[in-house]
Amino acid sequence: MTDSRSHRGYLLVTACYWLFTLSDGALRMLVLLHLHDQGRTPWALALVLLPYEVAGVFTNLLGGWLGARHGLKVALVAGLALQTIACTLLAVEAAWLTVPYVMATQVLSGVAKDLAKTAAKSYVKHLAPHDDQGLFRLVALLTGSKNAMKGLGFFAGGALLAWAGFRGTNLALACVLAAATLMAGTQLPALPGSRRSLRTLFDHDAALRWLALARAFLFGSRDVWFAVALPVFLVGTLQWSPPTAGAWLAAWVIGYGVVQALAPAVLTPRDRRHGAGLAAIVTLLLVAPLGLTMPGLLGDAPATATLVTGLCLYGLVFATASSLHSWLVVALAGDERTAEGVGFYYAANSAGRVAGTLVSGWLYQAWGAGPHGLLACMVAASASVLLATACTLAVRRAA
Repeated sequence: MTDSRSHRGYLLVTACYWLFTLSDGALRMLVLLHLHDQGRTPWALALVLLPYEVAGVFTNLLGGWLGARHGLKVALVAGLALQTIACTLLAVEAAWLTVPYVMATQVLSGVAKDLAKTAAKSYVKHLAPHDDQGLFRLVALLTGSKNAMKGLGFFAGGALLAWAGFRGTNLALACVLAAATLMAGTQLPALPGSRRSLRTLFDHDAALRWLALARAFLFGSRDVWFAVALPVFLVGTLQWSPPTAGAWLAAWVIGYGVVQALAPAVLTPRDRRHGAGLAAIVTLLLVAPLGLTMPGLLGDAPATATLVTGLCLYGLVFATASSLHSWLVVALAGDERTAEGVGFYYAANSAGRVAGTLVSGWLYQAWGAGPHGLLACMVAASASVLLATACTLAVRRAA
């Protein structure tokens, strides 16, 4: 593939992934805030989000295999189309929006997200330069810009819920996604697949397996406070309006995405082993902002400034660690098995998010659905950070 075609292909993949991620962030905020407004408990919210995360465990594995066997274009187009259907199914009368119905739509959305993510990140390996620094820059740009778009989606979801309502917002998202599906189907370069057996789904070297386990604990440490506890705390305890909560979470994720995209300008790993060592150090640093934030939750009134500052610092460090992770998995996956390696890795990512989401809702409710509930979630996050650090050190030894 020529340089100009590779560049055009990278831009098209990024644009499609941006549109998908915008809808994904908006949909998450819509569902969470809409059901909270209807009086659902934090545990019920966790259960509603659970199918989205569980679907990702299996979809990442099968999505990697699908991309390897039938081509990455098929996987990306399928992800965009399924998300279009999920938004359309949510644009129904309010009486239809029972918890089981919403959970079913979240299964579709979870499948869609991981098909799109596995395909987009695998595309980069084929379209990017083959040196480690060039690959790091493009993977970081794709991942960082994606998270910035997800942050915009959080803001759009909170704002549009107040302005256009649940049904109108989902109809608008479905239209945008339909356009992205058409663009992907007609404009993206088709990369040939190869015949792969399902038995190869778990056949990866030790470094990639340790990296996948580290990713599970890393994202578990984030979602154990971010998935359910934090949004409900902001709206229920601090009495923020849904648009305000959506705007703050959007700003957090956008800043997180910017840091991810800029990570290659700050960190210059010499090789994969050195990069794994850097990732371990940065991961361990996550305990600092968590430790600084927790005392602020124990006063007579929640210390909003302390919470916001601490979680912003957490996002800065987490984004750097995540950027190194995203590069490492693409670098460690062989050229012929990129999609399968990426799919295996993000299946572990989804498993960590499943655990984080469940623990987030359970701990927050069990410890009083207020400052003590959020504190309990942050203690669990700290333990998960330590486990992620240990696994990342094992990646360094095996790389």
